[in-house]
Amino acid sequence: MPVNPHWFNLFLYIWLGLAGVIFILLVVLKIEVPYGRYTRTGWGSFIRNRAGWVLMEFPSLVVFSALFLAEGRKHDAVTWFFFAIWVFHYINRSLIYPFRIRPFSKKMPLSVMFMGIFFNLINASANGYYLGFLKPDYPDAWWKDIRFILGVMIYLFGVVANWWADGKLIRLRKNHDNEYKIPYGGLFRYVSCPNYLGEIMEWSGFALMAWNLPALAFAVWTFANLVPRALNHQAWYQRTFPAYPKERKALIPFIL
Repeated sequence: MPVNPHWFNLFLYIWLGLAGVIFILLVVLKIEVPYGRYTRTGWGSFIRNRAGWVLMEFPSLVVFSALFLAEGRKHDAVTWFFFAIWVFHYINRSLIYPFRIRPFSKKMPLSVMFMGIFFNLINASANGYYLGFLKPDYPDAWWKDIRFILGVMIYLFGVVANWWADGKLIRLRKNHDNEYKIPYGGLFRYVSCPNYLGEIMEWSGFALMAWNLPALAFAVWTFANLVPRALNHQAWYQRTFPAYPKERKALIPFIL
């Protein structure tokens, strides 16, 4: 049964407000979500990183696709483009990236995995439902709209930055090496977390080119999750490596 657009939008405004609250709590309390280098006991049982990533990210691919295709309606070319972007990202994030990360023996708490599943289900449901059921058709002129063009440019830069930085970090952990090292080169000359900068740019670009509330909410949540984690990474690098480059910012070159 279709959802009343009023209630759908109200839910998204509440979801946006919750992102702001979470962002403030993570920054003010300096909470280090316990996965990756911050993995620690006290958060319940553990699951191997590879399985955790697949189970956490795959629902975004399935739920978004199911909702987008559910009505069997004829979508315009621009909307299919947005569908392709989403599928492209989550095929990588759920079926490719988990099999590249090292070391293979690392684990994450099940509680973190379930929080990730919840977050992904909300965002995939909102975006898939909007594009599949609610949105008006994008006109052919949208391909030439400045919002679409700038959004695509930002998105593509974000994809390149994210994939390059992920590859750089993975190569630093070759041969099942458990030790963290200082990454150098490329965007690492300027920021500690170009992978997070890239992902924020991806979904900010998507929000700009799609120009709708669910895409905006996803971009805001990406920002709210990754900015505090980038700040935590910066502090961790500085504590761990006395020779860590002092001019390097956490996320935004020369600024933050």
